[in-house]
Amino acid sequence: MGTVFSLDVRGGEPAAVRAALDEVVAGLHRVDEVFSTYREDSQVSRLQRGELTVGECDPEVAEVLELAAEAERLSDGWFSTSYQGRLDPTGIVKGWAVERAARRLAEVPGVCGVNLNGGGDVQLLGRPGGQRPWRVGVSDPLRPGGLAAVISAAGTDELSVATSGTAERGTHIVDPRTGRSAVTDLVAVTVVAPRLTWADCWATAAFAMGSREGLEWLESLPDVEALLITAGDEVRCTGGLATRLG
Repeated sequence: MGTVFSLDVRGGEPAAVRAALDEVVAGLHRVDEVFSTYREDSQVSRLQRGELTVGECDPEVAEVLELAAEAERLSDGWFSTSYQGRLDPTGIVKGWAVERAARRLAEVPGVCGVNLNGGGDVQLLGRPGGQRPWRVGVSDPLRPGGLAAVISAAGTDELSVATSGTAERGTHIVDPRTGRSAVTDLVAVTVVAPRLTWADCWATAAFAMGSREGLEWLESLPDVEALLITAGDEVRCTGGLATRLG
């Protein structure tokens, strides 16, 4: 997927964990083969060209497209997999794939905690050991090497952290209403939610909206907290984010 993945699994019998890790890594490569918009022979590319129907693709394609349609509905169109008539599910695939992989690892008998990081988007399940919670540092987009916040998973066994912005990849988020690059006052949106599939979508949609509308919309979503940073170095956050800092 053009990025780095890291997998941290705590507990479990070593041979069983290794077998699950091999399965998960193979599955992530398969997701790239099926969904990549850069591969001419991927199922998504062939679907876009009309060479395949959704029914002829792997079942995961229909699953992802259904999730994307729900994200588009809940975001009032600010999240979309269609740009200027082209199919591009990139905005949901990585979060979905990371969450799915993490849940597979958590199923291994004896595993007490999983931390799966896909290009900076993180799915946390269980605990790293004892009562110590997982903690995730959020990069400061305006101060390379610095942290804007530290998110704690204390009090929950399921948490994800996803960030969309311009710091790492430059301007790449598309405004689905214009088909052009989203021009807003934001440089980064970090969303904290139980499931990475949705956190990834919501961060992208909120970035396209801009700080005022994006924050208002994120506040309306259940079990979602967020941190928004503007180009003017203004930090805005949802009312309950403080409960996740630590």
